[in-house]
Amino acid sequence: MDHKRHTAKLVLEDGSIFPGYTFGACRSVAGEVVFNTGMIGYPESLTDPSYHGQILALTYPLVGNYGVPGEKKENNLFTYFESDKIHVEGLIVADYSTEYSHWNAEKSLSEWMKQYHVTGVSGVDTRALTKKLRENGTMLGKIVCDDKDDVLLQDPNKRNLVSEVSFKEPFVYEKGSTKVVLVDCGVKNSITRAFLKRNLTVIRVPWNYDFPKEKADGIVISNGPGDPKQCHTIIENLKRVLSGNIPILGICLGSQILGLAAGADTYKLKFGHRGQNQPCEEIGTRRCYITSQNHGYAVDSATLPQDWREWFCNTNDQTNDIFQNLFLEHSFILRHLRVRMTLNFYLICF
Repeated sequence: MDHKRHTAKLVLEDGSIFPGYTFGACRSVAGEVVFNTGMIGYPESLTDPSYHGQILALTYPLVGNYGVPGEKKENNLFTYFESDKIHVEGLIVADYSTEYSHWNAEKSLSEWMKQYHVTGVSGVDTRALTKKLRENGTMLGKIVCDDKDDVLLQDPNKRNLVSEVSFKEPFVYEKGSTKVVLVDCGVKNSITRAFLKRNLTVIRVPWNYDFPKEKADGIVISNGPGDPKQCHTIIENLKRVLSGNIPILGICLGSQILGLAAGADTYKLKFGHRGQNQPCEEIGTRRCYITSQNHGYAVDSATLPQDWREWFCNTNDQTNDIFQNLFLEHSFILRHLRVRMTLNFYLICF
C-alpha cells in the first residue's frame, strides 16, 4: 500500500455525511461537489482547470488501477495532462486501487495527489451520492479529515475562478502562418495541441488581455471554471469583434461567454454535464453524437438574439450545446465536443 488509511468524511450542505478513508493528501477542503460519469481518464479530469474549486466524485467504481503517467512535455505542454497541476479541491471514489499496472505509469494516483496536496476519499457510496446530486442538484460540500481541522463551506462560483487559472502573460506556440488567438479561461492542453497538430500558430493570452488588438486569423475563447457572468472583461472585448468577419470559436465556458456577448442569457444547470458519454443531437436532423462534456452552466436558447440559432442540444435534457450566427457563416460556437467531432469543427472554422 502507498498510503496509510485515515478516516474522513464528505459533508454536504444539507447535512448529509458520507464516510470513507483518505488517500493522497490528508487535509480538510471545501468546494462545490460534482460528479463525472466517465469510465477512464482521471489524470485528464484532475488536471482540467474547469474543475477548479470543485470536489469531484467519480461514478465509475474502480479508480487508480492504471496509475499516473510521467511528466513528458511536447511544445511546452504536458503530453498526458490537461494542465500543469491538479485543479480539483478533492476526489471522491468508491474503491481506490492501491496497486496499479500500465505501460506508461510512473507513480500511483495517491502519490501524485500527495505531490499536489490534494485529498482523496475512498470507500464512499458514490451511487447514493450521485443520486442525491441528481435529485437535489449540485451542492456545496467539504471533506473533513479531522474535526480539529474542520473548514467552512464556500461557494467557488462567487469568485472569478477564471482569473485564478488563466495564464498571466501571453505565450506564443509557433507553427504555421495561420494564427489563432486563444483566450485562456483555463484552457486544456488537448485544445492547444489540436491546433498545433494542424500547423496553426497559437497566441495564448490571459483572460483579461486586450485580444481585439492582435492580428490573427481566428479567435478562440477556451473552456474554464465557474460562472461565465464573472468574466466581464472578456464579454466586453468580444462585443468589439462580434460584428467583424474574423471567425470566433467558443468552447464550453467560452461558448457561454460568447452567448452573453451576443446578447443571450446563461443559467446554472441543476447538476451539470460531466462525462465522456453525453449525447448531442443536431437540431432538425436525426444525427446524434456521443461527446465529452464538462460544464455546469448553459446558454438559454430562448434568449438568443434574432441573428443566432440553436444548432445542437443535449439529448438528455434538451439544453443547448451549440449555437451559431446565421449571417456570419464562419462564426459559430462549440461546447465541450472534445473528441473527433471537435477536431473536424476546428478544420471547418479555420
